[in-house]
Amino acid sequence: MKAIVISNPNEIEIREVPMPKVKEGEALLKVKYVGICGADLASYTGNQPFTTYPRIPGHEFSAEIVTIPENDRGLKAGDIVTCNPYFNCTECYSCKRGFVNCCTDNQTMGVQRDGAFCEYIAMPVERIYKGKGLSAQELALIEPFSISQHAVSRAEIKETDNVLVIGAGPIGLFALLAAKQKCNKIVVADILDNRLALATEYGADAVVNTKEKSLEEFTNEFTNGNGFDVCIEACGAPETFLGCIDNAAFAGNIILIGNGKRETTFNHSILLKKELNIHGSRNALKDDFINNIDLVATGKADVMKMVSGVYDMENAIDAFEALRNNNGTLAKLLIKIGD
Repeated sequence: MKAIVISNPNEIEIREVPMPKVKEGEALLKVKYVGICGADLASYTGNQPFTTYPRIPGHEFSAEIVTIPENDRGLKAGDIVTCNPYFNCTECYSCKRGFVNCCTDNQTMGVQRDGAFCEYIAMPVERIYKGKGLSAQELALIEPFSISQHAVSRAEIKETDNVLVIGAGPIGLFALLAAKQKCNKIVVADILDNRLALATEYGADAVVNTKEKSLEEFTNEFTNGNGFDVCIEACGAPETFLGCIDNAAFAGNIILIGNGKRETTFNHSILLKKELNIHGSRNALKDDFINNIDLVATGKADVMKMVSGVYDMENAIDAFEALRNNNGTLAKLLIKIGD
């Protein structure tokens, strides 16, 4: 079968690789669409510390079931599905306590193990989620939506809360979409007007370009000097984490989704003074996937606005290069793998 392989940083090729060996309890899936995640792009550019090469990237995908053993999930050959791509060990302290998304030996498809940028994959049946009539493109967007949904669930957002999302990339936009299910006073901050335009399309109540206006000044105006009840950091930069601390209300919540490599220095006394709650967020859980499929299927969330383009498998390098040089006009790019 054909597979998109990152052979080394900045090198992508289409290779012939062996068909997957289907083990007991697994289904054979024919991949339909795969989204390019920030982690995939980082693997391509050599900035993903957990990636080894060569590597088949991809963990945001939809697929058609080719063969599947008898199961109690109602899954059958021909179903269009999506899957949970985070493999956990089941034996570590986190797994035994039910925090499988925080497995100490987590292996995410496309990073620590080969991913879905290939024509066929084998997946354990318990990791496969029924599509409930969603299109293959919609189902390829459920995983990144679930990353943000899980993050938003880390704090109990109330209907009356003011929420700030810093970062209007795909994960920040999905966080906006998830938070919109809980409250209606959401601000998105970024430094690119094109991304802020997308945030407005997705229902942000206000946006602010922090290159043009002080975030602190904006916060004082928008919240009457109180600060935001919830601040969601979706960039992974020290500056944006500090921005969350500075602009959170006393007794506010900060949720960290952005994964950064730079160290952050600050006086931790501000956390005590404001009694802030800091929530890290990693991966997603089964319920996040199921709930998001239901949200999209019932029309409560429109994920297709996120798609900025669809590329054929043969043109995958063009898609990666487009994202490498993204000026803020692109959100999510999909690669079409199979019909």
